Amino acid sequence: MEFNNNIPIYIQVMEKIKQNIVSGKLKLGVKMPSSRDYSAQLGINFNTVARVYKEMELEEILFTKRGLGTFVTKSPERINRLRHEMAKKQINAFINGMQKIGFTKKDMIKFIEMEFNNQERNE
Repeated sequence: MEFNNNIPIYIQVMEKIKQNIVSGKLKLGVKMPSSRDYSAQLGINFNTVARVYKEMELEEILFTKRGLGTFVTKSPERINRLRHEMAKKQINAFINGMQKIGFTKKDMIKFIEMEFNNQERNE
């Protein structure tokens, strides 16, 4: 994983895990690597991964079973909320950026449709 020096590593790792969960790469209830294994895999400090897991437990995305490890939530409702939160963040950033360069709602919709069609043709 490549890290951006302008964003704390733990936030980048959390975002990657969240993306993997909402995209289905990480399934509900699956066991996460131990903090030590994951830190070695990513080439980051063990304490950073421990912080990631703790923060994600507070968000109810991960949970820990004492002596067994850390697991992805089993709640499809929680994952749907997470997916919605992530989508909302993306769309708000898009809308704000497009408004800054003078796009109206109608322009944005037309632009999205045009680009979507271009992507479909290129697949």
